[in-house]
Amino acid sequence: MATLARLGWGTDNPAFRQMFTSLFLPGGTKEQADWFNEMERRSASPECAYRYLKVCGEIDVRPLLADVAVPTLVMHVRDDAVVPMKVGREMAAGIPGARFVALEGRNHLFLEQEPAGERFFEEIEFFLGEQKVSSNVHQP
Repeated sequence: MATLARLGWGTDNPAFRQMFTSLFLPGGTKEQADWFNEMERRSASPECAYRYLKVCGEIDVRPLLADVAVPTLVMHVRDDAVVPMKVGREMAAGIPGARFVALEGRNHLFLEQEPAGERFFEEIEFFLGEQKVSSNVHQP
């Protein structure tokens, strides 16, 4: 995919970028896909997109997960085509005390009509509320 980005990212033909758009926003409208395609073209040169994708494919933080010593909430969309849900589960399992929440949906990026949007914000509010209660317990 990185090589494809290097070859076709900056062209007027959005076919190369559309491949990424289809992975990131499979449930997007035509207008959202068109916007994302244009945003991709404007935000990175073909070489920059290539290097970004290459580096992202090489980064592995798994050996560091056990050292995370802060409350952690990991949420992942069930049918994400960019990052499989098993990766989210593995990340949460590797962080001591982390909580994992699976969200319904297919899009890697949240869209206005996202089915899990409400649950996403509810989980964040609950998580932050837990942290507030926990921090109050430790105060004199």
